[in-house]
Amino acid sequence: MMTRPAINETTTASPNDADERARAVEAQLTDDERFSLVLSILGHTPGSATGGRDPRIPEDLTNMSAGYTPGIPRLGIPAIQSSDASMGITNPGYRPDDEGATAFPALIAMGSSFDPQLVRQVGEAIGREARMRGFNVQLAGGCNLARDPRNGRNFEYFSEDPLLSAVLAAAQVNGIQSQGVVSTLKHYTLNCNETNRHWLDAVIDPDAHRESDLLTFQIAIERSQPGSIMSGYNKINGEYAGGNDHLLNEVLKGAWGYKGYVMSDWGATPEWDFALKGLDQESGAQADTLLWGKEPFTDELRTAYAKGDLPKERLADMVRRILRALFAVGADRWGPAPEVDMAEHNRLALECARRGIVLLENDDVLPLPTERPLKIAVIGGYAQQGIISGTGSGAVAPVGGFAGVIKIGGAGVMGKHRNLFLFPPSPLDELKKAFPKAQFDFDPGYTPAEAALTAKRCDVVIAFAIRVEGEGFDSADLSLPWGQDSVIDAVADANPNTIVVLETGNPVSMPWRNKVKAILQAWYPGQAGAQAIAEVLSGKVNPSGRLPVTFPESLAQHPRPDLPGLGTPWGTPVTIEYNEGAEIGYRWYAKTGAEPMYPFGHGLSYTAFDYRDLHVDGGDTITATFTVTNVGDRAGADVPQLYLTDVAGEARRRLLGFERVELQPGESRELSLTADPRLLARFDGGTGRWHIVAGSSKVAVGTSADELVLEAAVPLSGRHFGP
Repeated sequence: MMTRPAINETTTASPNDADERARAVEAQLTDDERFSLVLSILGHTPGSATGGRDPRIPEDLTNMSAGYTPGIPRLGIPAIQSSDASMGITNPGYRPDDEGATAFPALIAMGSSFDPQLVRQVGEAIGREARMRGFNVQLAGGCNLARDPRNGRNFEYFSEDPLLSAVLAAAQVNGIQSQGVVSTLKHYTLNCNETNRHWLDAVIDPDAHRESDLLTFQIAIERSQPGSIMSGYNKINGEYAGGNDHLLNEVLKGAWGYKGYVMSDWGATPEWDFALKGLDQESGAQADTLLWGKEPFTDELRTAYAKGDLPKERLADMVRRILRALFAVGADRWGPAPEVDMAEHNRLALECARRGIVLLENDDVLPLPTERPLKIAVIGGYAQQGIISGTGSGAVAPVGGFAGVIKIGGAGVMGKHRNLFLFPPSPLDELKKAFPKAQFDFDPGYTPAEAALTAKRCDVVIAFAIRVEGEGFDSADLSLPWGQDSVIDAVADANPNTIVVLETGNPVSMPWRNKVKAILQAWYPGQAGAQAIAEVLSGKVNPSGRLPVTFPESLAQHPRPDLPGLGTPWGTPVTIEYNEGAEIGYRWYAKTGAEPMYPFGHGLSYTAFDYRDLHVDGGDTITATFTVTNVGDRAGADVPQLYLTDVAGEARRRLLGFERVELQPGESRELSLTADPRLLARFDGGTGRWHIVAGSSKVAVGTSADELVLEAAVPLSGRHFGP
């Protein structure tokens, strides 16, 4: 085997070199080789609905995963091997001997960190763990916007805000690709609900789409140049995402000039002519056979080519884009796999969990004292076993395996993958370490009455509440399953010193909220989550997470109180009209005047911060400079946020900038935030350009979208720009 130099950021190809080499190599391919590159085969999972081992997968290939495309050794093209997902290297039954990967916190938890540098480090770690397994494509970079708090996959996405999601997704992609591994951005676009996702038509005003979900992808692409874009399962305005000529050819590859390749999601290619509409690779081809009865990019695509319906130049373009992605990151020049320090990756997972935990409420109960002999009741949430994760293709098997797996099941093709996964160590064990003088009493939360008996005889209650969310399912409402709301209510009645820790992938309703003393939103905090929770409760870590999504008081505040299609049989066509358009999440609340339970950006600390000296410059964009000071008595991190509140007399709420800053007691820091001009503008589909209205606008600095501290007026120059 030819020895290739090890990959690092200095050995990746320049864009021009990658383009030139892709063009030169593609010209030397046979048509059979070209067709082999535009198809990705799903690895064999024992007992899967897609059948046994595909004969197209070599017998000696032991590192199977989500996708395999054969290489072309005579031209130095490596086999393309892909793995899920954004929270680590997944292994849903593909590799029985794999000892496990680092299970990082869910992306929504990383979104709570508001920390692109940290997310970049996670990307680097995932890239290293992909390399050690021989995977050169990582199906990461989930940056769909959280439009609906019932969406089962929101835990796989960063936030409801275009800027925050784009900045963090780009950071992860840059980290992964720095290791010589191609990363996707996904799922392009409006993959905002799971209910009958293969038959869902997401309807939205095209201009509003450009100002929200598409702007997220646009900014992320500009900042990271991902090798691939993965399209979604759903339709957008009547056309499937993987065969949407407007979104793929006109916007992505046309207006934005994207040079990478578009891959389908698994089972999302019903027709061969998606190739004409912008799709470059059919992925998970056997899943298309399961759903549509065929693999369109095999025989049908070849037939279309022979008849002249698929132009030779289009086939060549598909292949060049795939090759360019590999060449640009150096996936064709791998040397020995890098050394991977799994202990260091665990420390990184721990830091992510620490920064992602959000303190929602604190009525002078936290942090709990560690030197007093407290009697602490730990109740519910399988806290005696482990921390839960989201389910589906993003679930990561940790080193040493799960502490437990409870099969839940459900309808549709993803039903068998709906499981409650538990990561060791257990929160109960970590709390015992954090509070060595305390006496602990555990109750499983089996019944409200039984839990109340345990709560009554203790000084403090820590109630863990969980909800399993994941791919293929939307939640019917925002309540906690298995009667947990009743358990917490009874426990809070029995003991007023009740603290609730939430392990969920979305906001939840909290009918007991006014009865408890503190609430921690821990999300799905990954393999080190139990330690992070204990550290926050004990005060070893000062919480700094901020909500990346709005928590509604109830679904009555949502643009769609009733989710279309919910409860219909798997395979039922459904249309969801996203009539809120670009006014998503906190923008919707600002527009309607509704007061949420907790606003976007909200999060408490064990210290306090003060903002002063706001100075704003206008013109073609807005730059705000201000000072933040830690006025409390302990070190902590703050996340000041800059919002647009008004444009020439029109109320409009937009996050323009943010920065996470760590400060010692009494320490001050001057920050300067500059807005992307598109966040100040409206998109005009008629001209294909952005337009900023001239006149006086207003901005504000605050601790959340609703908690604004400093305000100022600023003049903006009227102008048109694009794309």
